[in-house]
Amino acid sequence: MKKNLIAGLDLGTTKVCAVIAEQTEAGIDILGFGVAPSDGLNRGLVANIAKTAEAVKEAVSIASNRAGIEVRELNVGVAGEHITSLRHRNYVTISNPDKEITQDDLDRLKADVKTIRIPSDRQILHIIPEEFFVDHQGGIESPIGMCGSKLEAVNHVVLASIPAIQNIKKSVERAGFVVKDYILQPIASSVSVLEDNEKDLGTVLIDIGGGTTDVAIYHDKSIKHTKVIGVAGHQVTNDIRESLGIVNEEAEMLKKDHGYALEEAIIKEEDIYIKGPAARGTIKIPVTLLTQIISVRMRELFTIIDNELRQTQLKSKIKAGIVLAGGGSLLRGCTELAEEVFGLPARIGVPIELGQGLSNEIESPEFATVAGLIKGIPGSTSSANWLSEGEDKKKSKLKFSSIFKKVQEFFDEL
Repeated sequence: MKKNLIAGLDLGTTKVCAVIAEQTEAGIDILGFGVAPSDGLNRGLVANIAKTAEAVKEAVSIASNRAGIEVRELNVGVAGEHITSLRHRNYVTISNPDKEITQDDLDRLKADVKTIRIPSDRQILHIIPEEFFVDHQGGIESPIGMCGSKLEAVNHVVLASIPAIQNIKKSVERAGFVVKDYILQPIASSVSVLEDNEKDLGTVLIDIGGGTTDVAIYHDKSIKHTKVIGVAGHQVTNDIRESLGIVNEEAEMLKKDHGYALEEAIIKEEDIYIKGPAARGTIKIPVTLLTQIISVRMRELFTIIDNELRQTQLKSKIKAGIVLAGGGSLLRGCTELAEEVFGLPARIGVPIELGQGLSNEIESPEFATVAGLIKGIPGSTSSANWLSEGEDKKKSKLKFSSIFKKVQEFFDEL
């Protein structure tokens, strides 16, 4: 029995997530999902190939065992401050006798974009059409079948560092897998959590991870700008660690269990008792102090993004507001702080339009990216990523119960 399968891999600074899904007539069903701790990446970049490969192998192994299916090819998320984007307008002439635009014309248009001059250490990651023009008539979403003598497009072109991509490729291959496609993480997250009307009216997707914060801006149903910022959850944790003089694990626990992004969001004024260094013993701090430490960094992050909106002259086009995703969005008071800084409504984004199977396990903001990796990106090379697999391979006879317990223990520690 053949299945249309796809596997996604989210390489995060704190965790590596793998998901295996099946495309059915009803939608996308999640067959297997695995998470492994990650300490081989730093701010979205591979810092240790061996450790990254081990985390990839563990996460995919868990997903494969739960699905009862082995996969070889993976759609891999890409992030990091090396990511840049540009807008490029180009055209081709329609030479066939009846002047009807075909897929071949769109392919020629995309091939022409690939000839643009870019830095020698960069490669094109995505070419996503924003808008088509036929004989100067704009606002066209799909020109196939229309008649004209000239086809133009405004494209959103995403560039990535060649060494960064090569290190990801080496890590995945060392784990025993092949990269099917590279997908920019903020775009994957937006595919997962944004509604069509939000993309039309104008929205900003902010995915706050451990090492980086990914930003995607949409308007008129198309992507207008992408950005990866090196300020995220790890910086917040480090601020707590440095300010209070405690170990990193204790600081992370404080952030997740007692932290707020905004003082006005505090539900109850209370003191928190934390374990300090041996010489200091137990430390007592008010929750307001912890919140002040967190709020400074989170406000800085949102201000950087707000300035980016203003510099790109897109702020006035954001009518649907802000959508927050990623593990950092789970910080209490995060939406309230976003609304204060941006002056726009904000909400938490969770993966939508998932089918049956284990879909409920990734219906959380922190899994927005991996959920988007199995959907592909309309208009880019990632829009036809479904793999055709043969007969399901027999389930490995590894002790499933011990693996499942391992997953549970990891989530309990988050």
